[in-house]
Amino acid sequence: MKLSVLVPVYNERETVRAVLERVAAVPMDMQIVVVDDGSADGTTEELRALREDGRFHVLFHPENRGKGAAIRTALAAATGDVVVIQDADLEYDPADFAALLAPIVRGETKVVYGVRSLHGQELFRRLGNLFLSLMTRVLFRVPLHDMETCYKMMAKEVVDRFTIESNGFEIEPEVTAKILKRGYRIVEVPISYAPRKQSERKLNMWSDGPRALWALAKYAWRE
Repeated sequence: MKLSVLVPVYNERETVRAVLERVAAVPMDMQIVVVDDGSADGTTEELRALREDGRFHVLFHPENRGKGAAIRTALAAATGDVVVIQDADLEYDPADFAALLAPIVRGETKVVYGVRSLHGQELFRRLGNLFLSLMTRVLFRVPLHDMETCYKMMAKEVVDRFTIESNGFEIEPEVTAKILKRGYRIVEVPISYAPRKQSERKLNMWSDGPRALWALAKYAWRE
């Protein structure tokens, strides 16, 4: 199976090259689609320098539109049988791709989520993640433990069955809701996770948490 890795990037000059090298080092039939979402910290220049590298398909947004918008752009260019989202920081390890892909290759499922261990994180952040996953279980009656994980891997035919509307971080509950409403079973696989410092994170649980909860409830009741 060919894997399309979708890499939304916004202001990650310090880590983006290292992340892409890690992804490219994974021994798989792979397409790497990188979307710079209007970065203003030098990331754009880093990615322009990689455009001639045949391992990466690099696209640019002229202005910042959000993670969801960047993923829509990446999906439009994806040619793989399976897609996965890869953040441009160093929190997630692409070496986990093989373990995530295995249940799909075996025909057990068409959707796999990488489950993080959140032990040792700030209490509020950990509780926020647990609450959003709990609400997913309540609304959809599924035993899901990490709805907010970046590592959502699915057969391309799954994501082709719906349109992503969210521009921001609400893409996580939206995609999850639309997968479950179409009857797909999500298999969970443990993954490595090295969280960045609180001061370096773009996701703000105080503001993005309520938006994620609202999106989860909204897409539970409508398309």
